[in-house]
Amino acid sequence: MLENVLKIYSDFLNSSEFVWKATTFTFKDFFQILIVVLIISYIYMKFIRNTQAEKLVRGILFFIISAWIFSAILIALEFQILGQIAQYLLTGILLSMVIVFQPELRKLLVHLGQTKFVAKNFFSFKKDNNEQRTNVIKEITEAVKYCSRVKRGALIVVQKEQDKSFYNEVGTTINANISTELILTIFFPNTPLHDGAMVIHKDKILAAGVLLPLTEDPKLSWRYGTRHRAAIGASEISDSACIVVSEETGDISIAIDGILRKYEDITKFKEDLERIIGNETSEKIENAFMQNIWKLRKK
Repeated sequence: MLENVLKIYSDFLNSSEFVWKATTFTFKDFFQILIVVLIISYIYMKFIRNTQAEKLVRGILFFIISAWIFSAILIALEFQILGQIAQYLLTGILLSMVIVFQPELRKLLVHLGQTKFVAKNFFSFKKDNNEQRTNVIKEITEAVKYCSRVKRGALIVVQKEQDKSFYNEVGTTINANISTELILTIFFPNTPLHDGAMVIHKDKILAAGVLLPLTEDPKLSWRYGTRHRAAIGASEISDSACIVVSEETGDISIAIDGILRKYEDITKFKEDLERIIGNETSEKIENAFMQNIWKLRKK
C-alpha cells in the first residue's frame, strides 16, 4: 500500500504536467499568492485574532487541509468515488463557513464601509500621547487604591487590541473617558453595573456590567471567588490584562495569560500597569510579570 502511494507520488513529480507547472512559475504567480496571503492575514489579525472564534477557525482550517489532502490521496489511488465524495464534503464545509462566521463577516463588511477606511488602516501615523497614557495610569491606580482601601469589589479588563466580542452580547456600552470618579461610580455597591467587569481600551471605558468567561482550571484554589475566576478566564482567551480588587480582603491582583499575581504594594501594581498600557511588547510584559511572580514565591 505504502509502496503504491510512493510510486504514484514519484510518477506525479516526474510527470510533464508537474514539470511544466514548476518551470512556468513566475514572479507574477508569486506576487498573486503574496497578495492572497496578506489579505487573509489582515482579516485574521483584525477580526479573528484574540476572539472567541479564533480556536474554531484553527480547527476548521486543520479539518479542511486534512480533508483536501485525504481526497487528493484517494483520487491518486484511483478511488474516484470516495475522492469525489470527500471533495463534495469539503465544498459543503466551505459554504457552511459563511453561516458559521456570519457575525465576523458582518463586522468585516461594516469595517470596510466605514468612512476614511484606507486612511485609518494604511496611512495612519498617529503616535500615542504619553501625557494621555500617564493620565490613564494615574486614574486607574487611584481608583484601584481606593477600592482596595474600602474593600469595594472591582474587575477591570485592559485590552491591548479592542475586541467587541467581550461586551457586544452582554454589557452596557459606556464609551467615556477614563476617570477615577467614573470608575468608582460604576463599582459603587448595589448599582446596576457594579457586579460585572469594566472593559478599557486606550483612554476609553468601552463598557461595564460585562460577563466574562470563568476559568476551568481544576487546580485553582477554592479561595478565589467569581471575580478572580472571571479575570483568569478572560486572560486565558485574550491578550487582555484583568485587574481584580477583592470585596472580602481588598487585595489587588492582575491576571495575564491565565496567571494571577497578587500585589502587596500599590507602587509595584502601578509599575506593571505602566508596562501593560505602555508600548512594551507582550513578551516583555510577560517576562517582567513572571519575574515578579517568581520573587513572590521565593518570599
